[in-house]
Amino acid sequence: MATILYTSTYGSDDPTRATIPFVGAIGAIDAGHEPELVLLGEATYLMKDSVSDQIDGVGWPPLKELWPKIIEHGVPVYV
Repeated sequence: MATILYTSTYGSDDPTRATIPFVGAIGAIDAGHEPELVLLGEATYLMKDSVSDQIDGVGWPPLKELWPKIIEHGVPVYV
């Protein structure tokens, strides 16, 4: 089992790219690894429900569906 660090600087400025680290982290969980997330710059605003509820990247589930899985598995989120 590996610890994998996912970083992002994207938020509401690019919803598709903002979603990618969350999808990756959930994939890591499914593969038996321990993901961690680092949100920098614009991505820090994803911590606000009013922002993350509006993030719906092309080809990915809405971020409001991914956050509960991240929280459920106790994934550390560094801001």
